[in-house]
Amino acid sequence: MSLRLARLALTRPRGARLVTSSSTASRTVARPRSAAAAWFLAGVGVAGAAMWASMTTAHAESQPEPTTPAVFKTSAAIRSRYGSPADYAAAVVELQAIFASDPDAITVDSDDRSHHGGSAWTYGTSFPPEAVVFPRTTEDVQAIMKVATKHRVPVVPYGNGTSLEGQFSAPYGGICVNMSRMDKILEIHAKDGDVVVQAGVGYETLNAELKRQGINMFLPLDPGPNATIGGMIGTGCSGTNTVRYGTARAEWFLNVTAVLPDGTVLKTRQRSRKSSAGPDMTKLFIGAEGTLGIITEVTIRLAPLLPTRVGVIAFPSVRHAVDAVVDILNDGVQVQCVELLDDLSVAAINHLGTMERSLAEKDSIFFKFQGNDTVLADSARVVAEIAKQHGGSDVQFAATEKESEGIWAGRKAVLFAALAHSGYETPMMYGNDVCVPISCLPDLVEEFQKEFKDLGIYAPILGHVGDGNFHATIIMRDVSEVGHISKIVGRIIHRAQEMGGTCTGEHGVGMTKKKYLRAELGDGTLALMKTIKDAVDPLGIMNPGKLYPDELMDEPTKWPPAASSCC
Repeated sequence: MSLRLARLALTRPRGARLVTSSSTASRTVARPRSAAAAWFLAGVGVAGAAMWASMTTAHAESQPEPTTPAVFKTSAAIRSRYGSPADYAAAVVELQAIFASDPDAITVDSDDRSHHGGSAWTYGTSFPPEAVVFPRTTEDVQAIMKVATKHRVPVVPYGNGTSLEGQFSAPYGGICVNMSRMDKILEIHAKDGDVVVQAGVGYETLNAELKRQGINMFLPLDPGPNATIGGMIGTGCSGTNTVRYGTARAEWFLNVTAVLPDGTVLKTRQRSRKSSAGPDMTKLFIGAEGTLGIITEVTIRLAPLLPTRVGVIAFPSVRHAVDAVVDILNDGVQVQCVELLDDLSVAAINHLGTMERSLAEKDSIFFKFQGNDTVLADSARVVAEIAKQHGGSDVQFAATEKESEGIWAGRKAVLFAALAHSGYETPMMYGNDVCVPISCLPDLVEEFQKEFKDLGIYAPILGHVGDGNFHATIIMRDVSEVGHISKIVGRIIHRAQEMGGTCTGEHGVGMTKKKYLRAELGDGTLALMKTIKDAVDPLGIMNPGKLYPDELMDEPTKWPPAASSCC
């Protein structure tokens, strides 16, 4: 599997192909090569690539690849939702006929199916589809949906395989719809500050094309290398810029064109910046993880691209760092990013050696400010003053754009730096992304830092401290530790929920976190979610096994959570 992942990651085309705008003729745009290339550009280099290869190899060896869709191994009630094996086969034959003029538009190759059925970032969620289809247009997606509905076959949307919670696995088999060919930037409206794109466009590709055309605007959502617009909407993504620009649930996605399970095509609203014409149907699809339909086109609002400056400040503890951030944000400093790296994370990026100078190996805050030279200078001064009131030291502000890029590359390289610094022969990462009220963050981080230390677990902490979201980058020696580590992650989630937080700040629910939703949302909210799902998708064919707790994976828990000991 590691060879398949490497081959597909490095050779599969990615990015925008066709651009049209009011001021520019249609033309072909060069495609960035891959997610791997994005990590290299972030300063990870060979060390990161080596760690990725070892991790995917170990992960692949740990996960059996079932040859029979899981639906045929479950209860009669579950089986009855979908067609028979003969129906599945008939659907594939019909799709092959529909796309006969484009032989590359559909594959049943076992390697391709396996690649589309699982991720190196999650465990126990690898289930391949029966076929993978590569549509080019909304009409192609519509045809796929009609075939799936006719034969009662599940449909699983696939952006670029970057999701972290099993969102694109096919636990009941079916048809994987790979959106990589729907990668056109359709319209650029520079005066209006928006663009229209197909859902397979990567946000990095979009921003690179805007820069190439001299349009000083960008989409500020930055979930991670190689994420596509459709996947970003499906998971309700965010990223390092959240403290300044919000998440996918803010007004960045003005409308979507979507294909419903029965083949109905709809557009949720017009292109204007605001509308009071009924409920916001666009947001119905944000965070729905492809369970209501497939998004094919999106109108995106852009933000002005302002000059930035990066700084790093060390603190005596996570608590001191968070207290400083709260005061800085309340002071109104124009901060674009506020990132917490604990002492283990800083040591790891120092060891990786991507920065021009090493940092003090203490709990630290990485800042990114924005504005003109005067604003940047004032922001740096105010931040330094407030930080010192909370024990801040080793204050470093980048003097040049190159130095800023180097420091931020260190921040972006934390994951692979931790893998490389672990000292394990074949390190593997177990992720998590809880989010709590900011005032509760120190208690939660300190509690689990102590547990990790007591248990001898190497788990550097990374946090989007400006919004209370943190990740414990838990590095395992091998797959035998998955069961033990998953229980610790479960405790982190339950503690976060007790503090008024969530099991997922940005990765989404997928297959791995839906068992925590009842404790977080309650029966009433889950019932409303399911009512909407059943109305839009009565056959239950859209990305089944994700998001909604069910009889297979539900975890009985009390709701509401116990009162918080923090807030």
